[in-house]
Amino acid sequence: MRIAILGYGNLGRGVELAIKQNADTELVAVFTRRDPSKVKIQTPNIPIVNVAEIVEWKDKIDVLILCGGSATDLPHQTPKFAKLFNVVDSFDTHAKIPNHFANVDTAAKAGGHIAIISVGWDPGLFSLARVYSNAVLPNGKDYTFWGKGVSQGHSDAIRRIKGVKNAKQYTIPIDSALEAVRSGKNPDLTTRQKHLRECFVVLDEGADAKEVERQIKTMPNYFDEYNTTVNFITEEELQRDHSGLAHGGFVIRSGKTGQDDQHNHIVEFNLKLDSNPEFTSNVLVAYARAAYRLNKEGQSGCKTVLDIAPSYLSVKSNEELRAHYL
Repeated sequence: MRIAILGYGNLGRGVELAIKQNADTELVAVFTRRDPSKVKIQTPNIPIVNVAEIVEWKDKIDVLILCGGSATDLPHQTPKFAKLFNVVDSFDTHAKIPNHFANVDTAAKAGGHIAIISVGWDPGLFSLARVYSNAVLPNGKDYTFWGKGVSQGHSDAIRRIKGVKNAKQYTIPIDSALEAVRSGKNPDLTTRQKHLRECFVVLDEGADAKEVERQIKTMPNYFDEYNTTVNFITEEELQRDHSGLAHGGFVIRSGKTGQDDQHNHIVEFNLKLDSNPEFTSNVLVAYARAAYRLNKEGQSGCKTVLDIAPSYLSVKSNEELRAHYL
């Protein structure tokens, strides 16, 4: 399976590493908006190509993995390139997924390709956990907690603000809320009651700190519903104290069964990740396999993780899966 990468940041580097761990995949090209001569990758003898030339690769790529940000890149890139290739993206602005799906579905069907959007761990694996536990425990409540960890999407959104040179954003679950859920109390929690957001921002010289802070705290779909702290630091401090990319989280379904709801059940799926982008990249490559297989079957259009059977993700045959994993 010939895979190409568009965008060579943390996620693109992670996809490159993930390809090396999957025997049925090979990296054939890395596309960038930068000067290709200034982009250094880890795999020898792989072309680094300006994205303006991507059309010339139409018949040389089985799946294009899009590694841009959800704030400004993917809403335009995914529908654009779904006309040319099978694509996979990690679009993670939950409130905008239905609109993104519609745009990408139209483009992918027009091109006869498969596009799988919102792939990763949330949205992604956490989405599956929510649907499975809802189906099994219809009488119950859902809770999702993220962190403590670095959110790539939120950090990227801050870096797009005028006057911001660099930034990292941490999502932090509120312990009292998490424990109330795990104890089976079924609390009603607002978004603000479940998480804090802490930002560490390096400003461009002369930037207005108060205006940057205002834009962060009022940003829809990212920060406006949370208690958010903004810390302004130097580039040296950011590199020294905030260079890691750990993350994780919990999906919990608290439900009841029985004649009088006398039996309580807790379903929990959790992740602890040393590297958020590397883990997300591995999920992207697994779903690239699914995109390739679905398109080989003659399917086209947009899909999400909720539409795809687990066997399409695995390098193992269905016979092997039934024998060893069922």
